[in-house]
Amino acid sequence: MRIREFQQRIEEIYGDRDSARGVEGTFMWFAEEVGELSRALRDGTAAERSAEFADVLAWLTTLASMSGIDLEKAAQDKYGRGCPRCEQTPCDCRHREGA
Repeated sequence: MRIREFQQRIEEIYGDRDSARGVEGTFMWFAEEVGELSRALRDGTAAERSAEFADVLAWLTTLASMSGIDLEKAAQDKYGRGCPRCEQTPCDCRHREGA
């Protein structure tokens, strides 16, 4: 499933509920899911980590939709040419920064 298709699917499933909650309330849920992902990365099984990554992606997608952002286009615009700073793949910024 492409990012745009996933975004549309999440809108179909949760769009009405998310709109009623608003961006601020939805962001709070997103932040909670990021915390759950943190715990899963530290102590969880592979299945738990997978589920938490999916949850974080779904909440991030919801926030993008609520903000009028096409997440696939945003990702393409920013990272489609490689690193946003040096436009290289892999990123070559560390060589330019002397790090």
